[in-house]
Amino acid sequence: MSTAIIKVKDLVKKYGDFTAVKGISFEVKEGEIFGLLGPNGAGKTTTLEIIETLRDKTSGEVWVDGMNLDKDPQAIKTIIGVQLQAAGYYPNLNLKQIIALFSGLYNREVDPMKLLETVNLTEKAKSKFKELSGGQKQRFSIATTLINDPKIIFLDEPTTGLDPQARRNLWDLIKQVRERGATVVLTTHYMDEAEELCERVAIVDSGQIISLDTPNALIDKLVATGFQRKKELKAASLEDVFLNMTGKEWRDE
Repeated sequence: MSTAIIKVKDLVKKYGDFTAVKGISFEVKEGEIFGLLGPNGAGKTTTLEIIETLRDKTSGEVWVDGMNLDKDPQAIKTIIGVQLQAAGYYPNLNLKQIIALFSGLYNREVDPMKLLETVNLTEKAKSKFKELSGGQKQRFSIATTLINDPKIIFLDEPTTGLDPQARRNLWDLIKQVRERGATVVLTTHYMDEAEELCERVAIVDSGQIISLDTPNALIDKLVATGFQRKKELKAASLEDVFLNMTGKEWRDE
């Protein structure tokens, strides 16, 4: 059995009288893709930001790769990769220059073109981030998380707003990241995405984890209660039809 690379125990985050995270506890196994699922305001992003050392906790304990968050936040930063939002990129630099800049900040020797090749963006090396399509921006943001060769990568709703082709291509990219040896922790509102990517998921609601298991086990538990779909499940979905007719190859999403 894989060892736990992230351990969270009794995590609490309060904002005045409001408690956003209410004593959450869970572990993430080394080398897995782990999903945090829940509605808006459930506490998913706050939990991730605390683990990422970006937000202070109120109480509780967090360990990342054996390091205590309270004692070794700087050391934790060196082994994680965090997906940046659009505002995190310098508007006047092209993609190659952004990677070179981040490489210097991490004190790493990185070949920008080789890194762009991993996300099929070599032709956009001299383009600015703002000139990219939605899917290209997401692929580049994932590429930047790889610059410091992290043990753990955090992705917050990585495919929101993408079309079906771009979304499926991002799924493949996330699987490739895991195959490189990284542990991936992601949040998503797309249940089919979590079912496809995640070995285990934690369902968060109102600041608490209400269930944690593999997607298949959670589905089986629901079926065992006698649950039935209102609409008969077919062998394919409309998204499958769309992708079959339009193709799934890389394109300018």
